[in-house]
Amino acid sequence: MNNQMPEGFLWGGATAANQYEGGYLSGGKGLSTLDAITGGSHTSPRMITFRTADGEYKKVTKEQSLPEGATGYIAPELYYPSHVATDFYHHYKEDIALFAEMGFKCFRMSIVWSRICPNGMYDVNEEGLRFYDNVFDECLKYGIEPVVTINHFDTPMYLADVYDGWASRELVDFYVFFCRTVFERYKDKVRYWMTFNEINFLRSWTQIGIHSNDPATKAQAHHHLFVASARAVRLGHEINPDFKIGMMVSYIPSYPMTCRPEDVWESIEFNHEKEFFMDVQCRGEYPAYRLKMYERMGIEVRMQPEDAEILKAGAVDYVGFSYYMSTVSTADKNAEMTGGNQIMAYRNPYLKESQWGWAIDPLGLRISLNQIYDRYRLPMFIVENGFGAVDTIEDDGSIIDDYRIDYFRAHIQAVKDAVLIDGVDLIGYTPWGCIDVVSSGTGEMKKRYGFIYVDMDDTGHGTLERRRKKSFYWYKHVIETNGAEL
Repeated sequence: MNNQMPEGFLWGGATAANQYEGGYLSGGKGLSTLDAITGGSHTSPRMITFRTADGEYKKVTKEQSLPEGATGYIAPELYYPSHVATDFYHHYKEDIALFAEMGFKCFRMSIVWSRICPNGMYDVNEEGLRFYDNVFDECLKYGIEPVVTINHFDTPMYLADVYDGWASRELVDFYVFFCRTVFERYKDKVRYWMTFNEINFLRSWTQIGIHSNDPATKAQAHHHLFVASARAVRLGHEINPDFKIGMMVSYIPSYPMTCRPEDVWESIEFNHEKEFFMDVQCRGEYPAYRLKMYERMGIEVRMQPEDAEILKAGAVDYVGFSYYMSTVSTADKNAEMTGGNQIMAYRNPYLKESQWGWAIDPLGLRISLNQIYDRYRLPMFIVENGFGAVDTIEDDGSIIDDYRIDYFRAHIQAVKDAVLIDGVDLIGYTPWGCIDVVSSGTGEMKKRYGFIYVDMDDTGHGTLERRRKKSFYWYKHVIETNGAEL
């Protein structure tokens, strides 16, 4: 059997602007919701800073809702990691050269809505467009294919403050205008797009600008996201038929804790929570299990007469997903809990965990690839996978991150098995945080994912010097051999 990945397989790395780009307010950029989230730690939560309708300054954790009429606020005395992050804005040429040195075939990144349209509406910032022109040109100079997430958790703050974010139908038109702007501008530079990052995790003010976390508001906001995504897919294909436009979910497979039927059913219900978002975007319609759930909850999602046709005609070209961990499901609510990627998970006694309590499950990636491919028969793209850990600089300046190499070796082997043995159709693989970025969940820098170390600490201090880790050279060899040698 051929031990290499198929010819043309897209090896690369992944980042998100709000965790990497920086350039806060540079070049005419407007505020986004994520600009108002402070730093945090494993034990201290990140906070949203805001003003109430009567002007009082307050904070809530980033998962909480803001009171009606509240507006985002930047407190000058506090540290907000997104404002500098690890400063791709000023280091993009250096960083892309490092990606090219590793042999990247693609680079997954996001563009900031409020850098292109500062208020999120119909105003266009030419300087913001030029910045991404420069980034894409730099990638293409090295033969690196840009893979662009159109919206990665950042809603323009004006739309959150004035329109209540995605609870408002008006955001669909604003988003489609933003898409038209970037599709037309970059139609000859970008081929692969994703409409929304981890759409199954879009549920709060920080991500979609809504002031209420009640289930009915979130269901309505999700419908608007689906319609916006479908319209973007159709629009993109009209502008350039060669565009490949996908969706993206956080995929955390759940196994039954035991063979007890109740545990099996808990697993099915857990998995439905992410499958719902894929079902709508891949099949172009709401699944019956979700409609029945809304019916039981007394939720009536307001839909326009044309929405059913829009969803059906705007089905995506491929499925992008992140994979970091698996979990287990059980009817025993006293089972032991552990940490997780934006969720609390039950501990699997058969798996080791990272320092942050995330189950390390390489076989789960092969399982996930098979489950998704069997369900939709669409090409897939692993757009995030990685290992957060504390890295140490040795006396000689080296960073010996064998733990990261071990993680990726096992996960890439699972990817190869899914493609070469199981026949899964996979476009590419872009490990998360190919360069160190700010942690989305905790706002830390010490939780590092990258093959490239960036000198920045949890309080925003550092030289921003870039340094190759041992894993940099290992991944370079993996790409050189097209995955044959791990």
